[in-house]
Amino acid sequence: MPVNGQEESLGHTDAARPNILLIVVDDMGFSDLGAFGGEIDTPNLDRLARHGLRFTDFQVMPACSPTRAALLSGMDPHRVGFGSLAEELADNQKGQPGYTSYLPEDLSTLPRQLQDAGYATLMSGKWHLGFEGGRGPRHFGFDRSFTLFSGGASHFADGLPAYSPDPEAMASYVEDDKRLDSMPADFTYSTTYYVDYLMRQLQQVGDQPFFAYLAYTAPHWPLQAPDATIEKYLDRYGDGYEVLRRERLDALKAEGLVGDNAAVSPLPPRVKPWDLLSAEERARETRAMAVYAAMIDEVDKETGRLLTFLERRGQLDNTLILFFSDNGAEGHDLDETWPADVFPKIRGQIDQRFDHSTANMGRPGSYTLYGAGWAHAGSPHLRLYKAFPSEGGTRVAAFASGYGVAARGVSDSTITVMDVMPTLLQVAGVSASGDSDVTGDGMSFAPVLAGVDVPTEQREWGVEFLGKLALRRGHWKLLKLPPPYGPGTFTLHDLRRDLAESVDVSGQYPEVFASLKLAYDAYKDKNQVVIPDWVSGY
Repeated sequence: MPVNGQEESLGHTDAARPNILLIVVDDMGFSDLGAFGGEIDTPNLDRLARHGLRFTDFQVMPACSPTRAALLSGMDPHRVGFGSLAEELADNQKGQPGYTSYLPEDLSTLPRQLQDAGYATLMSGKWHLGFEGGRGPRHFGFDRSFTLFSGGASHFADGLPAYSPDPEAMASYVEDDKRLDSMPADFTYSTTYYVDYLMRQLQQVGDQPFFAYLAYTAPHWPLQAPDATIEKYLDRYGDGYEVLRRERLDALKAEGLVGDNAAVSPLPPRVKPWDLLSAEERARETRAMAVYAAMIDEVDKETGRLLTFLERRGQLDNTLILFFSDNGAEGHDLDETWPADVFPKIRGQIDQRFDHSTANMGRPGSYTLYGAGWAHAGSPHLRLYKAFPSEGGTRVAAFASGYGVAARGVSDSTITVMDVMPTLLQVAGVSASGDSDVTGDGMSFAPVLAGVDVPTEQREWGVEFLGKLALRRGHWKLLKLPPPYGPGTFTLHDLRRDLAESVDVSGQYPEVFASLKLAYDAYKDKNQVVIPDWVSGY
């Protein structure tokens, strides 16, 4: 596993039981952080990333629930019931083993194993892994938790759900296993409250080693942030997403995160060039991106507050920090996410309960998504965004820093979200090997953190989400996307030369193409994949 940069120990390696802080953001673009080429103010995360190891090929699933299932299980999400989102299941998937939308009752999760090993296990943020039979975070190994059970909600204290046909419904927040019927009195903004809650629980831990899972809902829609933070960015994005994508790509090259030959990928379908937008359209687009940037800014600020807390307690140096996004940037708009002709009751409640005016965008009671143009600028060298198994949906910004990270710089090792569980267990001394079935499940990347070169060129895994298909084998990528995003048939891409997946090389490499199609069939059978007979358009 190639690592660029010098080896340097960033923690006290003689400590027997390190703390673990796992930070997962929701729908963040690859280049949003300063250390990944962005212009948003993220000094705390940048400092961590630059004093640790940044990954250029960290792979997750195309959407939130499948990624979180793979994270906590170390397995392909179909194996644990999350081949899709509960909200998007087709009739022929309902009741099938790979699409139950809840975790198996006896699943040996990451927090369960760490809990059994004597760790305090804490969670704050988004769960989105079902509540079958009342089984939530506590059942699966968390001592204490404050979680949002659904995929999204208002980030403010109004507690409005992001999608519900019920006009009286509030967001599905749960503390431990108790569903809340009102918002906590001190809840002002989700990103702030998640850190507040986690720090309160950490104060009770004492000297016990901890595993803290901080699962921000930012920057998931509806995009919302404090007015003062939005104000910082209102004048920043007037040149549009096409200018921003070029600036971001140049910065990615300067950071050494992409090669000099990396090119801007084409604008996604249905995105208007900036110069064809009306003045009103530009005003809405500019404000939407300002709100999004403010959300990333708030994530950085609150993470910095948590780091200061740990440092004052003398725990920071003995803490391994792993940070990544659950999927690529969110490029859908409101009509694609909850179209009125598919989800009329949900869309009706959104239109009745939220104020969609430009002036209200980002404020309480607003419902904003920033769309495909800005999502594309967020990952300018990659194809498409969230919900697609193309690189723009699955290749995310990620870094490790702190305890046990002896390599500083940039790693182009291929890492998957399924690798997180065996890695953290190995770092914690719970598992010494972490070398499970590399064709489907995870393998430890602890050696990469230690600066050891371990080849990953032949790693292979598949993806199915909403009938969109992919299989990676090293630098080869098999991909099947529906029109207008692809031809509706399998294509082959060489990621060494074409990160944007813009050229189909199946005709040049017919043997590779045939081999990967056979491998996908084997993946499909092994993981009980059911191709949906209906999709909402997401």
